[in-house]
Amino acid sequence: MYKVQLLAAKAVAQVIDGHNLNQILDNLKRSHSELTPAERSAFQDISYTTLRWLSRLEGVLALLVQRPLRDQRVRSLLLVALAQLTYGKSAEHAVVDHAVRAANSLKLPWAKGLVNGVLRNFLRQREQLLRKVDADIQSRLSYPEWWLAKAKQQYPEAWEAMLAVGNLHPPMTLRVNRRKVGRDEYLILLAQADIQAKPLGCLGVLLEKPVPVEKLPKFGEGWVSVQDYGAQQAGFLLEVQDGMRVLDACSAPGGKTAHLLEIADLDLTALDHDVTRLQKVQDNLRRLELKAEVREGNAAKPQEWWNGRLFDRILADVPCSASGIVRRHPDIKWLRRDADIAGFAAQQSLILKGLWSTLAKGGKLLYATCSVFHEENVRQVDSFLAETPDARRLPLAWEQFSGLEKEGQLLPCELHDGFYYALLQKI
Repeated sequence: MYKVQLLAAKAVAQVIDGHNLNQILDNLKRSHSELTPAERSAFQDISYTTLRWLSRLEGVLALLVQRPLRDQRVRSLLLVALAQLTYGKSAEHAVVDHAVRAANSLKLPWAKGLVNGVLRNFLRQREQLLRKVDADIQSRLSYPEWWLAKAKQQYPEAWEAMLAVGNLHPPMTLRVNRRKVGRDEYLILLAQADIQAKPLGCLGVLLEKPVPVEKLPKFGEGWVSVQDYGAQQAGFLLEVQDGMRVLDACSAPGGKTAHLLEIADLDLTALDHDVTRLQKVQDNLRRLELKAEVREGNAAKPQEWWNGRLFDRILADVPCSASGIVRRHPDIKWLRRDADIAGFAAQQSLILKGLWSTLAKGGKLLYATCSVFHEENVRQVDSFLAETPDARRLPLAWEQFSGLEKEGQLLPCELHDGFYYALLQKI
């Protein structure tokens, strides 16, 4: 188990150094093929937990050491072990023992004694230390200061609850492929497989506990996909009908592309600028037995890929800060900077303007982000409408929600992640 701690510490250190967690985990799993599935799952879970609560753990560590630790390996190892002792289910003595063994493997004469002393001191003073750290709301909620300030300013009534939800484990939600099976019929299959679940809307299924996809009945045959319930709304909100020419402008990895094709018989183009991620679109379509034209291209520059045939519907699920899905990607909190939001907003504006020229008169474009920040959402759309005389906003036909802050903005809650939608029509 100490090797698992070392790998988790390495992942945390690399995120702190500015690298993407998913890429780090993939690289570590490839370079450590000897790990069992249980060990792979454990080191990923420990990495996620540590990053969710990084500020709080750093606050605790600062109270336990007399001066800052210069060796990032030891510092990250301590953060990982503190995360396990605070949020994990492993026996305390086992966590400490493994951390000491991990420190010993670093070949630093002082590391073993320091790690042992710090962790045992934490166990003796845990309640007092956590109470002291939690007096600072930034540490207690574990977000960067700029993120905290922006959320508080933009959501004065809901900011604290919203940020707290971002530190929870995300729900596992399924979307039933109605071309293959009815949702209620699939719930019966889940019950027969001893998987507890409940319905969401007309096609959604919320699992009581996450399970590996290979345990889902008929997953390989395309009967069901894993997709957040908030993300599932895109397929319904775009109001597609049989025979329409449709563009999914930022399609990878293909969840929304597939959903649109499950809803109606469409002439659909799945576009994305990332060739590697387009392979995931192809994989999804193949598993679900669906067909679309999959193309590489920059949505902001239609002159490079568009053949001149206007689209009846466009889904513009644009690149964004991903601030609404941090419980699935906790590294985002520490990789994003306040200045990044303006950069995303500028890119979104270019995409909107580029795509608008490819939309038929009377056609509809659904603007979507997985962000909660106004600059990328309501302000972006308001600015576009002010500059585009032939565009108007249409009302949204939601299914059901508990996290709706105001029209278009879904705040993360127990049922879904944070998303923003705006339906625009060319007049």
